[in-house]
Amino acid sequence: MIKYRISAQNSLFGHNDITGFGGDGFFVQEIDRDKANDIIKKNHYSGKFYSASYIHLGVFDNKKLKGVLQFGYAMNPASQKSVVKNTGIKEYLELNRMWLSDGCKKNSESKAISYCIKYIKKKYPQIRWIQSFADERCGKFGIVYQASNFRYYGEHTATFWTVDNEVFHNSIMTRDPKSRKSAAYLQANKERAEPSELRQFRYIFFIRKSAIKDCLLIEKPYPKHYTEDVNV
Repeated sequence: MIKYRISAQNSLFGHNDITGFGGDGFFVQEIDRDKANDIIKKNHYSGKFYSASYIHLGVFDNKKLKGVLQFGYAMNPASQKSVVKNTGIKEYLELNRMWLSDGCKKNSESKAISYCIKYIKKKYPQIRWIQSFADERCGKFGIVYQASNFRYYGEHTATFWTVDNEVFHNSIMTRDPKSRKSAAYLQANKERAEPSELRQFRYIFFIRKSAIKDCLLIEKPYPKHYTEDVNV
C-alpha cells in the first residue's frame, strides 16, 4: 500500500510528523543530513554535496538505503523571482543532488522523484515549484525529468573549473573565499584550474497552477537524448 510515512513519536505540536512517502517495498524517507551528505560525496558524479540543501530524503528499496535526493536553495538563492514571479525565497526548491544505486530497478529514479514531490507537497505546502538542471556530464539531456512530468525551459552553457579531479562551478571563482572553503580552494589554485564549457538543461515541476502562469521563461519541447552525442 502506497501512503505517507509518519513518525512514531508526536512532535512538539502534539501530532505525528510526515517523514516520507511510498510503499513497503519502495519508499522515500527523511534521513540525517550528515548521512545524506556522506552518501552524495562518495557516490555522486560531482564528488561533493551542496551546503544549501535542507531536505534530505533517502530512497529505500526492500528496506535498504539505495539512494539520496537533496532539495534546497538554488546556487543564487534569490534568483527565484527571475524564474517565476511572485515567488518568495521559501516558496521554491531546487533538486540539488540525486543519486541512486545501479542496483535499483528500472524507472526507480522517476518513481523516487514522484514520491519526493508527494512528500514535499504535504510537508511543505508553501512550495510552489521545483527546479532541477540536467548536467551534460550525465548524458541523456534529463530524460528522468521528462519521465517525471517536469516541463522543459531550455539550456544554457556554464563554465566549470577542474582542480585535482574536483569540479567547481564558475560562480565559486568570484565568491568571498572567507565564506566558503571551496571558493578559497579554487581561487588559491586558479592558475592550475582547467576550464570547460558544459551544457545544462533546465526543468521545472509546478506544484501550484498559479506558478505556471507566473513563469517568466518560455517552455520548449523536450530535447531528445538520441539526436546527438553527449559527453558523459
